[in-house]
Amino acid sequence: MTTVVATPTARVADAAAVPGRRPPAVFALIAALLGFTVITIDVSAVNIALPAVGASLHGGMTGLQWVVDAYTLLFAGLMLSAGALADRAGARRAYAFGVGLFTLASLACGLAPGIGTLVAARVVQGAAAAVVMPASLSLIRQAYDDARHRARAIALWTVGGSVAMAAGPVLGGVLTESVGWRAVFFLNLPVGAAILALLGKVAPSPRRPAPIDVPGQVTAVLALAGLTFAVIEGGHAGWTSVPVLGSLAVAVISAVAFRAVEKRHRAPVVPPAMLRDRTVAVSLAVGFAVNLAFYGLVFLLGLYLQQARGMSALSAGLVFVPLAVIITSTNLVSPRVAERIGRRPVIVIGQLVLALAMFVLLPLDAGTPMWLVLLLLVPTGLGGAFAVPALTALLMDAVPGPRAGIASGLLNALRQTGGALAVALFGSLVAGAGFSLPGMRVSLVVAGCVLLVTSLLARLFLPGKDQ
Repeated sequence: MTTVVATPTARVADAAAVPGRRPPAVFALIAALLGFTVITIDVSAVNIALPAVGASLHGGMTGLQWVVDAYTLLFAGLMLSAGALADRAGARRAYAFGVGLFTLASLACGLAPGIGTLVAARVVQGAAAAVVMPASLSLIRQAYDDARHRARAIALWTVGGSVAMAAGPVLGGVLTESVGWRAVFFLNLPVGAAILALLGKVAPSPRRPAPIDVPGQVTAVLALAGLTFAVIEGGHAGWTSVPVLGSLAVAVISAVAFRAVEKRHRAPVVPPAMLRDRTVAVSLAVGFAVNLAFYGLVFLLGLYLQQARGMSALSAGLVFVPLAVIITSTNLVSPRVAERIGRRPVIVIGQLVLALAMFVLLPLDAGTPMWLVLLLLVPTGLGGAFAVPALTALLMDAVPGPRAGIASGLLNALRQTGGALAVALFGSLVAGAGFSLPGMRVSLVVAGCVLLVTSLLARLFLPGKDQ
């Protein structure tokens, strides 16, 4: 049970709930949808801009990997406590803070004079995005009392994120080619201003007591950062170099400390009992694997199209248009199929199709006809988009209501972590004097094998339709 604190903010929110006095829910929905869309686009649009960023700021592969992972790591790590922060501050206040910080960080990214400054600004962007995501969903829950209307609003919110992820590379290519890579970040400024204006029409949110596990949060971020640094630098400086061994030591020590902290904290960010539930554990593993494959492939394709094939950023971005259409359509169909045949078959099939996508792309080289490239990308759009909606619904049903927020945050954190580690590992494999096609093939095999393992786990341990 969560008790609402009788603060002035809460009393204003209660007054706003009186029929006829509540602001139209559509303002909250639009604000939430815009925020979720813009932070999601920043995950994928930047991938297409990477070659232009490297040429402009003279950053090598290591710098470009950190441009992506600095954002994703903070997004993933801080997601664990962001829901509690939104409860303590109130959804509207937390959302406004996150959007404002994200907008300022986007300005810093667009003005960055060097790769180090850009990476630092991306760290702030990722931290802000971690606040925005759960607060945006809380805004929708607050705005819609009717369960059916709320479900439709959340569905629209979810589809908006999927469209943003799929369309991000297209938008990134158009902006980079027509205006320059800095426009990818400057685009966030008017969107941020529009969101803040909309929030002025949204009812204030109640503030609730929600303990924050600071030691657990800090050790989680340190463990993820140490592991990612080791993977990125290991491919360049060597796996036995002092910085790599040191970062691995930090990752291991932080992971051990995290486990110890979680056992003792009265409100751990990751309750140990939750991870002992096999449905939860396997669902998290599947989410990790799907994002490792999908984000890793988007990262590789952006470099492959521009560095191996010599395409412009605009042309490379347009290659993702059919993929965006397939992902959006499949996301809409997946829940209906899951209702008929069960969620477990949908999750297993989706992973197997995505694994197939990794393997069928192995023959790609600089001379592969573009029509064949587009054809081979079809399974990529089908697989992940087919599995994720059913996976999310299954996880939400597997935990008690009061734990739903923690489970959702944990799933999103593991998914983002999968993407971050994919960029770290795959970037190291394809680095060199030019884009390494053999390195890309090794990356695809790794992603495909991980998906085969998690699809087997899903088949063996996830509940069936009648369970």
